[in-house]
Amino acid sequence: MYAVFESGGLQFNGEEGAVVKIPHLQAEPGDTISLDKVLMVKDGEQSHVGKPYLDAARVEAEILNQGHADKITVYKFKKRKKYRRTKGHRQQFTEIKIKKIISPEN
Repeated sequence: MYAVFESGGLQFNGEEGAVVKIPHLQAEPGDTISLDKVLMVKDGEQSHVGKPYLDAARVEAEILNQGHADKITVYKFKKRKKYRRTKGHRQQFTEIKIKKIISPEN
């Protein structure tokens, strides 16, 4: 079974057993979460597409890890004006493992 779901304003896809990094959620590693903003579910030959979300579908997942992504460097520059700014940023993420995808029919 395969699903496309939304978390933090971004869309992700995955199947049961997949490990996905999503934007930071307030939860502890080991907790179980339910993501109810499911856009599409495909089970073999059948596929269900929401408008925009499927009402009865959800993705059950376990939180594996909380962390920070690699640092990116943001550099601003204006020529001939002696203007230079350097700033770094590390985005927080939550790593989840998809345990179960519940389709609208179940």
